[in-house]
Amino acid sequence: MPRIAIFTSTRADYGLLRTLIGALREIDGVTLVALISGTHLSPSHGRTVAEIDTVAFEAVEMVDILLDTQSDDAMGLEMGIGLFRFTEAFRRLAPDALVLLGDRYEALAAAAAATACKIPIAHIHGGEASFGAMDDVFRHAITKMSHMHFPSTELYRQRVIQMGEHPERVFNVGALGVENARRTVLMEREEVWRRLGLAAGQPYVIGTFHPATLDEGQPLEQLDTLLGALASETDVIAIFTGANSDAGGRMINEALNARAKATPGRLRFFMSLGWLLYLSSVRYARFVIGNSSSGLIEVPSLGVPAIDVGSRQAGRARSEAVLSSSCDSVSLRAAIRFAMTQECQMRATMTPNPYEKAGTAKEIATRLANADYRALLRKGFYDAVKGS
Repeated sequence: MPRIAIFTSTRADYGLLRTLIGALREIDGVTLVALISGTHLSPSHGRTVAEIDTVAFEAVEMVDILLDTQSDDAMGLEMGIGLFRFTEAFRRLAPDALVLLGDRYEALAAAAAATACKIPIAHIHGGEASFGAMDDVFRHAITKMSHMHFPSTELYRQRVIQMGEHPERVFNVGALGVENARRTVLMEREEVWRRLGLAAGQPYVIGTFHPATLDEGQPLEQLDTLLGALASETDVIAIFTGANSDAGGRMINEALNARAKATPGRLRFFMSLGWLLYLSSVRYARFVIGNSSSGLIEVPSLGVPAIDVGSRQAGRARSEAVLSSSCDSVSLRAAIRFAMTQECQMRATMTPNPYEKAGTAKEIATRLANADYRALLRKGFYDAVKGS
């Protein structure tokens, strides 16, 4: 049975991988090891490594690659550091396969290191599109370095095949995040309000705003417009979580923290809520706003309206319960007004989620446990036009 490495670099991807890790642990003979990096190890991002259940792994490597800078070239430098240090970590972990989720640059560096080490890669959430961020390019690059693929919709499965991956290695399994949202026993309402520091029953919205790395707009100006629209259209308090480590993320977090201290009755800022409090907080929120993929994937399965802001997630599949708004005051205010209506609230509870499919974690785990990784390492190019 295989020795499988799980890579995680953010609170977001670990929250999604938890169910899969649990499913793999239930299979006799599977050994799990972990490669932990990215913002998990950053004090300024909440050092979320503390949320990881390291007992689940036979061995753990913690690899810090982040630099103390927000310059535009930091991402490239950190990828270079990651390529070197991840290669060393793989030598010590000696896995039969590596599991990667998503499209972060840290994951791309891990994929490149695994490729050099001849470690087969299983990629989750390939084939997607997000035209407003460099993550789009990273995701497709990871796909081409991978040997098994677990996209979240049939459309995305066909895209992976279109990129030359053989159909027998590409499996439409749905999204782990949806399964997490459906299966997780959430906190009671009273506990959520207590943990958020709110009065019992006080209405609130959940927000997350990351820098859009291919957007020419200034992230602080966009954030100010978003917060201004919230303040003008609703009197409920906004609960914002921290931005990622991309260039501009630190400025966003500093601005949110300063605004929260200045107006605690209108805004609260948490660098990280943790996966359980986040899902529980979303469940009882009036709506979710921002530009995180969570608003498109998990939130609709919790029956809560979501407003996707700006270009960062442009190109992703979305349910009719997700409102799309450009990052200007007029569009944002209109979306916020509609999100507060009974019509929108009802739509959110009744609209199907395109990412939902039964048994996601179990299917991925079963295929990972039974794969012939030595055979998978050799792959050709599947020509979709010729069908071979």
